[in-house]
Amino acid sequence: QVQLVESGGGLVQAGGSLRLSCAASGSIFSINTMGWFRQAPGKQRELVARITNAESTNYADSVKDRFTISRDNAKRTVYLEMNRLKPEDTAVYYCNVKVLPRLTSPYEYEYWGQGTQVTVSS
Repeated sequence: QVQLVESGGGLVQAGGSLRLSCAASGSIFSINTMGWFRQAPGKQRELVARITNAESTNYADSVKDRFTISRDNAKRTVYLEMNRLKPEDTAVYYCNVKVLPRLTSPYEYEYWGQGTQVTVSS
């Protein structure tokens, strides 16, 4: 089993910045993809950004040039630096990881964090 602990959400004015963190622990041999999704009220959960274990990244068009995803493999942590925040960024942000629990595992397993609220006021 894998546990994800998120932190860093909160209330910020438009134009401000926040940094989200998500630390993974538990039965982990390696973490493949790490990412952030978000879900606003009445909307579907959407990908914000993700980063592979080769440090390849991709972003939603709506956050490109404003958000930066990074990871610290030694700490098993993924970060999301969010700058120039807009009211439409308001949502619950969820950490997502895909994990190999053992070297010999034929499958990767996906886990979600509990979510952290980000609210951007206008």
